Amino acid sequence: MPDKSNVMEKLLEGSNFSALKAGTVIKGIITEIRQNDIVVDIGGKSEGIIPLNEFPDPSELQVGSEIEVFLEKLEDKNGTPVVSFDKAQQKKNWEHISETAVEGSVVQGRVKAKVKGGLIVSVGVDAFMPASQIDVTPPKNLDQYVGQTYDFKVLKINPERKNIVVSRRELIEEQRHEKRRVLLDEVKPGTKRKGIVKNITDYGAFVDLDGLDGLLHITDMSWGRVSHPSELLKVGEEIEVMIIEVDRDRERVSLGLKQCAPNPWENIERKYPQGARVRGKVVNLVAYGAFVELEQGVEGLVHISELSWTKRISKPGEVLKIGQEIEAVILGVNKDEQKISLGVRQLEANPWEMVRHNYPVGARVHGKVRNLTNFGAFIELEEGIDGMVHVSDLSWTRRVTHPGEILKKGDEVDAIVLDVDADQQRISLGVKQTQDDPWADIDSKYHIGDIVEGKVTKITNFGAFVELENEIDGLVHISQIGEEHVEKIKDVLKIGQVVSARVIKIDKEERRIGLSIKAANYDSAQLQAEISAFDRLKNGQSVTAGGNTGGEIAGDMNNLGALLDKIEQPAE
Repeated sequence: MPDKSNVMEKLLEGSNFSALKAGTVIKGIITEIRQNDIVVDIGGKSEGIIPLNEFPDPSELQVGSEIEVFLEKLEDKNGTPVVSFDKAQQKKNWEHISETAVEGSVVQGRVKAKVKGGLIVSVGVDAFMPASQIDVTPPKNLDQYVGQTYDFKVLKINPERKNIVVSRRELIEEQRHEKRRVLLDEVKPGTKRKGIVKNITDYGAFVDLDGLDGLLHITDMSWGRVSHPSELLKVGEEIEVMIIEVDRDRERVSLGLKQCAPNPWENIERKYPQGARVRGKVVNLVAYGAFVELEQGVEGLVHISELSWTKRISKPGEVLKIGQEIEAVILGVNKDEQKISLGVRQLEANPWEMVRHNYPVGARVHGKVRNLTNFGAFIELEEGIDGMVHVSDLSWTRRVTHPGEILKKGDEVDAIVLDVDADQQRISLGVKQTQDDPWADIDSKYHIGDIVEGKVTKITNFGAFVELENEIDGLVHISQIGEEHVEKIKDVLKIGQVVSARVIKIDKEERRIGLSIKAANYDSAQLQAEISAFDRLKNGQSVTAGGNTGGEIAGDMNNLGALLDKIEQPAE
């Protein structure tokens, strides 16, 4: 039997194995084509295997065809040679690239794979394209480019490291720049073009007109209300727009979307005449009213004052909600400002039209105090119908500065109707008019010289007020408190103290009564002496009576009206 080792040696001598060298490009014969790879005979101990994805078009491969392969290793751990068709092409192509391709040149290539940070592109050799250089807007999904063939611009070549960086974006931008120049020459205001929504902002959207970006402002998107552009548009959507303005120097184009549709405000007065009843949907609520959409692009405003004849509505949300379908009446149309005024309360009869009939002047009414203000009190006569009592109509006798001195919320009161203004929705009421005026017959109740008794109700720096019968107040001036000089009234008199005094002044016209405590105990002779002092004072004589000069007393009497006007001055 022949020696096996001798047979192997003879076989090797007849082969090219001894001439094979790793790192070189050699020729091989395709001996088999499988589903995912091919088998290549390179004249070695065994055949090599190459994946099909290394070939641009596997359908062109044929058994028996000769191809060049790169021998990476003579044999792996299994004794099989490691060969690559792709690397053989790259090695050959590097020589060609170094001769033909330069930085800035354009080459064609096929995207082979996605890697971290970008894509591997075959341009004869493997080149790297960063993700930022793939397109004008960096894509989120790089898988969509694998297997696609494009033109690329060579950005950088490093022969020593055999690195090439390419860009597709720069070519796209150059193409867009050329398209933009052509489009700027072509586009004219008033023409329509199709474009792709490229970006959306709070104030509008940028639309790509195939190389030229135009701004579609939010105000030009719809004839109706648009809170944000995303309500109407989405990125990537194709839309038709109208060219509104072209600025060739700044390469800017303004676009309009609503201009592609008829303006719904064109014949607005004919469609919505004043007084017509309409239906619409509440689309927005604000502090001063509600906006109602009557049709696409047409809205009307129901002011808060037009929601009800009688209800006190503080905000529209109390009676309306967004999305609600309502009926309203056209109150007015302003085409130039694109405004329509609507009313809801006009759908019902105005209850104020019956106010004159229900509340005639002079009628006695009954109601509840609903609110107090500095100038008066509001009395609810029925739901939504209030009457107002001014502070001056609360009392015949008291000087009321705030209605809270007499009334409080929730009090039920009687009043007299003084005036009715249905147009202004006002009813004037009087509380004091429900009683007789005590000053009407004051002459029969009080006379000069009468001794009266009353309770101190208020102390000021110039005197004290004493409440008499029928809630009538009299003023005791500081000079009329005692025979001795009084520095501070509160040292002599107290609130609630009952005092006796003599009437020394009655002014029916000004509704004022002057009192004197010190003169309460004067006998007729002393009182007559006072009177005589006044008479002599009129003749220019200076007389002293009861601890005061006649001039001082007379001055107090004559200036009583002015003193009473100082009722609001606080006590010291």
